[in-house]
Order: sequence, then C-alpha cells, then structure tokens
Amino acid sequence: MPQPLRIAILVNPFTLGRKWGAHAPELARELLGAGHTVRGFGAPPGALPRSGGSPEVEGGALADDVVGVTGYEPDAVIAYDSLSPAAWVGARAARKLHVPLVLVEAAAGEQRGRQWLFQALGRRLWGRTVRNATSAVVALDAVARERVLAHGFPASKIEVLPAGVDLAAYRPGLSSGIVTRHHIRGRVLLYVGRIAAERGLEVLVRAFAASVGQRADWSLVLAGEGPARAELRALIERLGIASRVHWTGLPRAEELPGLLSASTLLAIPALDDSVRGLNVTRAMACGLPILVSDRPNLQVLVEHDRHGLVVPAGDHAAWREALQRAAMSPDARRRWSLHVRAAAEERYAWPRVARRFEGLVLAAREALARGARSSNPLSDPSRA
Repeated sequence: MPQPLRIAILVNPFTLGRKWGAHAPELARELLGAGHTVRGFGAPPGALPRSGGSPEVEGGALADDVVGVTGYEPDAVIAYDSLSPAAWVGARAARKLHVPLVLVEAAAGEQRGRQWLFQALGRRLWGRTVRNATSAVVALDAVARERVLAHGFPASKIEVLPAGVDLAAYRPGLSSGIVTRHHIRGRVLLYVGRIAAERGLEVLVRAFAASVGQRADWSLVLAGEGPARAELRALIERLGIASRVHWTGLPRAEELPGLLSASTLLAIPALDDSVRGLNVTRAMACGLPILVSDRPNLQVLVEHDRHGLVVPAGDHAAWREALQRAAMSPDARRRWSLHVRAAAEERYAWPRVARRFEGLVLAAREALARGARSSNPLSDPSRA
C-alpha cells in the first residue's frame, strides 16, 4: 500500500452542482477509503467527503489566494476545470509548496454563462501559470482531452480516465417503479436525457417507427425533458406510434438504476459531442446493452458488437437496421449484456478508477521529486 498522502481537492463552484460534479465527491470518498487524508476547497460545507481536522484551514468558498490550501500543507493538489479559478488557486498553491498539481477536465457538455466567462478569463490571465504548474491532466472523455489540448497542455501530460460507477447501486436484476407506474410492458428501448434537437431523437423515433415500433412487444421510453418535446410529440403522433411511446420525465437519481436495469436496450443517438458518457457506464453496470452514435466520446466507451452497436450519427437507415438487428437477436443481447457488466467491473468501478487516479498522483510526486534532485547537485551523493 502506498504511503498515505494529504490531498487537497479544489472544485469550481459553477460545475460542482452539474451532473459531472459528482466526480469530486466520489473521488474524495475513494481516496479516504484508501487511507489518504482529504480536504476540499471551493465547495459548500458537506458537499465533499473530508477527513477530520481543524475546519479553519478549509475554504467553504474558493478564495482568490492560497492561504487555506497552503495552511493545510497537502502533498498533492487536485483541481477541477483546467482554466477555472480553482485551477489557478491550485497552481499557485502547488508551486508555493513544491507539490504536484493534477487537473481534472470535465466531460463533454454544454458550457454557458459563468463557465464561458471564467474560461475566457482563465485563458488570458492565468492559463500559462496553470500550464506550467500542472503535472498531469485527467480528461473525463475524449472531448475533454481535445479541449485541454486546445488550451495548450501537452499531450504527454493528458490521460483519458472516465468517471467511475457505483456497482452496488447500478446492477442487473433491479425492478423499476417508473415502468410499473407508466404501465410499460414488453421490451424497452430507453432514452435518458435532454429532449433537444442535437440529441438525435428525431432519428431515433423515425427508426423506431420503421422497425420495432410496429411490434406490440416493444416500447420506446423517453425519460427526460427539454425544448424539443412538443415537436417530437407531434412527430410521434404523425408516425402513428403514440401508443408505443412513453414519456416519463427525467428520473430521480434513486430511480435511474432500476429504470436502466429493467430496460432492454439503451439508445444514445447524439448528433454532437454535448452528451456525456455517464449513462453509458451506468447502463453497463446494469448489464444493459447500448446503441450509440459514432461520436468520439461515446464510441470510445462502446465496442461495436461486444457492448451493443455503434451507429452512424444522423443516419436514419442505419439506426433502423441497428434496431431491427438488436430486436431480432436475443442471443446477441444476452452476449452484450454479459460483456457490458464485465467492462463495468474491470474498467469503471469507482475503486478501480480511484486506484488509477491515485497512481497518477503518486507518479506525479515521484517525477517532481526526481526533477528537484536532478536540479540540485548537493542532492546527488556522487558529488559529495
């Protein structure tokens, strides 16, 4: 077991509450379980699991100086969002303490408002400082990797490491109250997320109508809300499949595992890269095969004909054929189900993800120590 470390986790308050904001609390919990001492900065009290100790050194809100972080005297600093104020504070603290800074770049998703403002400010005001102080960058998906490359971080410092999944919460064999309440019977083709044009739902609905939507034993479940709902509902009525489509609204966090586990296929027909892969790994943990469009941040998670099918984005005929193939191949679905659960256990279980993250932190500390020794002739015994 590696020597326990004191680790400071700095978060960007404007992304902590978003879906990918669960990464910091889960990582903190796993690092604590591995025996490390963890303290969070930039989050409201109680938002991040933390070790005991004096609360005076913990920032409830991210300050514009490094007093709180340096007072904690961490062995390593982890900061979220490469151009955020959290990254800037982390860079200054890491340089002052001569400890490694590991950045976490959020997964793909919409960036707007204050995020765009701080990103623009960060690129201009403290981007160079952060780049020079950073030992490693963890990108949560392929799109995040491209983003940090565009921000000027060298490829040699970037590793793609998706967020983990709780295998105890997300598992096969669960039942769903949503399915029961909405009287959904038969096999379920599930979509979970925002109802918006860029999510490719018009393609999915037309493909469903032209294939398994003609059968009485399949239903399409649209679990979400968004601006394209009225237009999509009108399309469903015109196609004559309204009786086969169920609108459930976005499930609560505690309802999602059951809904995924009780479904037959998960469809993610995204037209762009705004869709994060969180529901892919959650579905895998539930043993649910997946149909995804061939966007970079999705197809890196789903291996074609092993975890489901990878389908050309926006291609109506290809999606119709994929649905038909999946519906007509129960043996393939069973095989995919076994492989997705195995992938979740081997790659995406939070303990495994946290161990890889821990390894990056330890490697960064060792590299920093080697650099310090090589730059100081007095530290070389051969020169004594």
